[in-house]
Amino acid sequence: MSGRPAITDHPVHPIIAERWSARAIDPDRPVEREKVLSMLEAARWAPSCFGDQPWRYLVWDRFEDSEAWEQAAANLAEGNQAWARPSPILILAVAATTFSRNGKPNRWGQYDTGAATENLHLQGVELGLVVHQMGGFDPDAARSLFGIPDDFEPMAMIAVGYPGQVADLPEGYQDSESAPRQRKPLAELAFRGSWDTPLT
Repeated sequence: MSGRPAITDHPVHPIIAERWSARAIDPDRPVEREKVLSMLEAARWAPSCFGDQPWRYLVWDRFEDSEAWEQAAANLAEGNQAWARPSPILILAVAATTFSRNGKPNRWGQYDTGAATENLHLQGVELGLVVHQMGGFDPDAARSLFGIPDDFEPMAMIAVGYPGQVADLPEGYQDSESAPRQRKPLAELAFRGSWDTPLT
């Protein structure tokens, strides 16, 4: 889908190699409801501590309710608004801070919500969509605007759409869209038994 698969040091599944955070999104092509539901279904089947499923998702569709979508888009940081406004779908990932089973603090809620959101992202890639997660938004304003309860934490906004033209991006974003994809080496990320003893 991406046209920019990662050049990995070790074999990984193609859907992982093809996952990346593109910004060029077609503003004129809506995303079918079935595809949005498929992404959310993928998130639903992520693992979680005690099977508590602490993730929640708020979804806005520009083609169905442009006024509500505009509220969500206006909540993005200025830099993200510059490229994300063509997105037909915006999603807000929210994590529970307590267990639904007993009301006790759930320190794994954000971790589990991240896992669910990666499922959502990978399913979007499989469906031929651009999926871009963003930390740049106003969580306090989102909580107030969208009625998010106090025991849930807004985590990330997600732009979803079909691939667009790189030339349509603002100038500051065009180069990064085609720049080489890079990651830290495994020696900096995975350790054998104790910290800073590289596994590889």
